[in-house]
Amino acid sequence: MDIVRLGSADIELAQRTFAMMAVVFEDLDHQPLHERYLVELLTRPDLWLYAAVAEGRPVGGLTAHALPMTRTESTELLTYDLAIRSDWQRRGVGRAMIARLLEDGAAAGISEMWVPADDEDAHALEFYRRTGGQAQPVTIFTYPTTNAGA
Repeated sequence: MDIVRLGSADIELAQRTFAMMAVVFEDLDHQPLHERYLVELLTRPDLWLYAAVAEGRPVGGLTAHALPMTRTESTELLTYDLAIRSDWQRRGVGRAMIARLLEDGAAAGISEMWVPADDEDAHALEFYRRTGGQAQPVTIFTYPTTNAGA
């Protein structure tokens, strides 16, 4: 298995990885991304995209955002999505993807990565604890942008 950081030359692999992630997340409305949009994503320096590839196909995907901080002159990584195909779970794929992200973050001078996980997702909570994550008590609020301020 290889962990690949996706770049502008990886349009087809990115498309297959995002489709696999949609299946894992049971996103029944997933539509393939247009090539122009994919190129925009794959060339953004603040969006870190990874695929775990085994037997010529993606078995895992990870998306992270490099966020510039304002309280210090630093950047932190926010892992937004991590998905592993069900037949590849508990085989070290997620752990390898987190390790690669942390390695790349350290190489870029980033000292912290964080990831939100739903309190109800016991599997995710257990995984992040096993990979060295430390839980922080926090509540995340979401807002729709339509009818803002209503």
